[in-house]
Amino acid sequence: MARLWRGVIQEYRARLPVTDRTPVVTLCEGGTPLVPSAWLSALTRCSVHLKVEGSNPTGSFKDRGMTVAISKALEVGAKAVVCASTGNTSASAAAYAVRAGMTPIVLVPHGKITGPKLAQAVVHGGRIVAVDGLFDDCLRLARALADGYPVALVNSLNPDRLAGQKTAAFEIVDQLGAAPDVHVLPVGNAGNITAYWMGYQEYAADGIAHNRPRMWGFQAAGAAPIVHDAPVPHPETVASAIRIGNPASWRLAVAARDESGGLIDAVTDEQILRAQRELSGNDGLFVEPASAAGVAGLVAAASAGTLEPGQVVVVTVTGHGLKDVETASTAYGAAQPELIPATVTAAAAVLGLA
Repeated sequence: MARLWRGVIQEYRARLPVTDRTPVVTLCEGGTPLVPSAWLSALTRCSVHLKVEGSNPTGSFKDRGMTVAISKALEVGAKAVVCASTGNTSASAAAYAVRAGMTPIVLVPHGKITGPKLAQAVVHGGRIVAVDGLFDDCLRLARALADGYPVALVNSLNPDRLAGQKTAAFEIVDQLGAAPDVHVLPVGNAGNITAYWMGYQEYAADGIAHNRPRMWGFQAAGAAPIVHDAPVPHPETVASAIRIGNPASWRLAVAARDESGGLIDAVTDEQILRAQRELSGNDGLFVEPASAAGVAGLVAAASAGTLEPGQVVVVTVTGHGLKDVETASTAYGAAQPELIPATVTAAAAVLGLA
């Protein structure tokens, strides 16, 4: 008999830092689709699958780590949590905190968060403060608040976040029956590439997977500190979720790249928006710009001949396109439906059916 998905803590309890005393705060996150991409498979001559993390409850991969981070914070008696965010973390932290009966405190860079993401934090009752600075300034303040005041930090610096996020690697192996040859994903604060590599290593060490993928991460060209091996003081990119100049998990991401024999490279905003549009038009998946960075990187690698045909490739698309409708409207033009009379003949004529 089929059973309901229970959320990542219950599904992977033995692999997470929880005990019988840990109260499970969940929105039944995880269990996201692994969707074959006919478009990317034909383009790359590989078997390409998309791990669609926008299907999580708040619309991004952040929920995987947040269920663990909030559950552990509640276990130790925290009454409030704090995070720095370009949007997705704030939405997730607010949702899980209020479900746990805790106060979410959100620090966002002034003018650098999209309306839909801000709305998510607002409707969940987050205490939102706009910081006159960049994401890196927000994270510095969040760390200081957690160090000096009775609030728990729930950014990816929190190891419980990474522990939750590694479950996506478990799911991919469980779904495919093996690890892919290459795993591709965007890199911003660099926690996700770190977490996936943790998950793949763990499954391989336990003999569940008999291979480990090469980890391919892609940053936006205007926010590519790991690529250039230097912090970017004023990162700029249309992909707001990865607009980060000094990633918190920099060292761990480089280790994941090097240990896996992978790479971390950059793609332009033009490549990102083109990949977003192609993914929507060919595979029917609308993702936010940052999510399309990995797709753009895979397309570029295939064009450059650096991706061998015949491999199994998984690309994580990290957040739903409804997270950033402003960029889509600006880049592709607002929809302007043609007004017609309410008659079949008029509709048929406009649609070219007559």
